[in-house]
Amino acid sequence: MKILIIGGNGTIGKKVTAYFKQKHEVLIAGRTTGDVTVDISNSESIEAMFEQIGTLDAIICAAGEAKWKPFDELSEADYYVGFKSKLMGQVNLVRIGQNYLTKGGSITLTTGILADEPVPMTTSAAMVNGAIHSFVKAVILELEGRIRVNVVSSGLVEDAVEKYDAYFPGHHPITMQKVINAYRKSVDGKQTGEIIRIYN
Repeated sequence: MKILIIGGNGTIGKKVTAYFKQKHEVLIAGRTTGDVTVDISNSESIEAMFEQIGTLDAIICAAGEAKWKPFDELSEADYYVGFKSKLMGQVNLVRIGQNYLTKGGSITLTTGILADEPVPMTTSAAMVNGAIHSFVKAVILELEGRIRVNVVSSGLVEDAVEKYDAYFPGHHPITMQKVINAYRKSVDGKQTGEIIRIYN
């Protein structure tokens, strides 16, 4: 397969990329580095990326940002960061990317445990993650079996413990192998519209 991984140099992306590169042609897209560059908060940038790459068999997005701040400090502009990047960025990857996928190809989006188990300072991020889950369940009703769309929702991954452990007291870190397996399930499996939760 020819697979595009957006955010392929990130904490999760680099492990997922290393796995799929063993058997498939993998292209990495990033904001500043990669085989191609893309700003997922900009639909024109997404369109230009796909025009440059051409036809694909699978798209994985492990990118997107949202502001982490106390609720009383979040401005309207702060909310729009998550809305434009992690939410609409991934929505636009499906909206535009479907035109570049082979029949039966897949798109795998990425959220996280905050959609179901938020912690303080994540009002914006939790809202965005929950919206993506609803989007995935709804969009497959209109894709008529042409492509598959799933989302991987992970808990605190072991490679990010040092950075985020203080925000997730008592959470059990998810092994990177479990994370890889979730993306394998989406790309290599046949299911669609699934929120693949790995919280334990």
